[in-house]
Amino acid sequence: MRQMGIKAQWVKPYVQTTIDSDFSEKLKNILNEEFNPASPDAVWVSDITYIWTFEGFVYLTSVMDLYSRKIIAWELSNTLEASNVVACINKAKATRNINKPLIFHNDRGSQYVSTAFKDATKEMINSYSKKAYPWDNACIESFHALLKREWINRFKIFNYTHAYKLVFEYIETFYNTVRIHSHCGYLSPEEYEEQYFAELAETAEELVS
Repeated sequence: MRQMGIKAQWVKPYVQTTIDSDFSEKLKNILNEEFNPASPDAVWVSDITYIWTFEGFVYLTSVMDLYSRKIIAWELSNTLEASNVVACINKAKATRNINKPLIFHNDRGSQYVSTAFKDATKEMINSYSKKAYPWDNACIESFHALLKREWINRFKIFNYTHAYKLVFEYIETFYNTVRIHSHCGYLSPEEYEEQYFAELAETAEELVS
């Protein structure tokens, strides 16, 4: 990483992205900090973070597959509307082959308790962090911190277009495909998923032969 010029950077002060939180007891924490599912597409996690630009804040919604820590969908927007979260979820569903219910974990922000969100995830098992407890969603929180520390905070970002370009570069050309993770046995998220499916195919072939 040092050879690539990536290093820790100062993180700008906290900006609230979880608004009008629902503290209802009906929202259950199904995931319960079980961050190591046995296969891809068993658990997805999502969160929203802010990115400062000279023209004002923009907001990044990300969906991570918890098995590989791969970012399977992301959406950059100028507002915190629930429709942006729904758009991100729809991208995730379009890129993954989902044939059984999976756990979808997130915090209690208004976007994640909206009717639109519930409609978009009606075939999934919804799981919610405990109120005011970000550690329940630690993996996606950690990713957003990495994004800022390793890349975003190195730049003076002019506007939405500039921010979009930087997010695309980090996620699509580095984080998912190149950046190694100790969780993934020091493989990138894509390599880790490829290894899983290769081993699965090998096992299936052995059973047939």
